Amino acid sequence: MASVTGRKFQTSWHAVGGLSRPSKMPGYAYSLPASACLVGAQLARIPGSVCSSCYALRGRYTFPNVQRAMQRRLDAIYYSEWSHHMAILINATHADGHPYFRWHDSGDLQGEGHLRKIVEVAMATPGTHHWLPTRETGIIHKFLNGGGNFPFNLTVRISTLMIDAAPPAGVSLPYVTSTVSSKSATPIGYRCPAPTQGNNCGSCRACWNRKIQNVDYLAH
Repeated sequence: MASVTGRKFQTSWHAVGGLSRPSKMPGYAYSLPASACLVGAQLARIPGSVCSSCYALRGRYTFPNVQRAMQRRLDAIYYSEWSHHMAILINATHADGHPYFRWHDSGDLQGEGHLRKIVEVAMATPGTHHWLPTRETGIIHKFLNGGGNFPFNLTVRISTLMIDAAPPAGVSLPYVTSTVSSKSATPIGYRCPAPTQGNNCGSCRACWNRKIQNVDYLAH
C-alpha cells in the first residue's frame, strides 16, 4: 500500500495486531479467532446452525501463522489506544483506495466495550463504509438500551442462528439482518451473488448498505 508507509503506520499496525485481507472482499478486515466467539462457539456444536460448518474453523484459518495473528488481534482489543490505532490504519487504507471495511471475517464481538470501541473507530473514519455482521444480539441491545447509537457509516447486520430460519423478528434500523439458506430454499430478501461470481463480492456492496433490510447467504 503506497500511502501507508512510515513509522506511524507501522506503530499502529503492531499495536492492533495488523489487518486481514480476505480475497473475496473489496477491502480490508479485522479477524479474531472463531473459537473465541461467545454465541458462535455454542452454535458450532449444534447441527443445522449457521456456525455448524464454520469456514473460519477450517482451511487457511487453521494455519498456525493465521491463528497467531488472530490471537494477537484478540489480545489487542483490550488495549486503551486500540481505537486510535485502528482509525489510523483504516484511514490509511481508505486513502489507498479501499473505502470498505469488514469487521470479523472470523470471530465476533467480545462484549459491549468492544462494540463501543468499534463505534469510536467508525466515527473517526467517516470516509469508510463499515460492515459489522454479528450474532451477539444481547451485546447490541445492551449498547442501544444504554443510549448508544451507530454512526451513519456503520452497518450492523444481525445474523439468524439457524440455516433456513427467518430473519430475527422485530429488527429495523439502526441495524439490519442476514440469513443463511440452503440451495433448495427460497432466498429471503437480497441473495448474495458471490457463489455465482467466483466466490467474490465483485461490484456488490449490499452487506454495507443499511437500506437493504436482509442479505441472504447460500449455506456453505
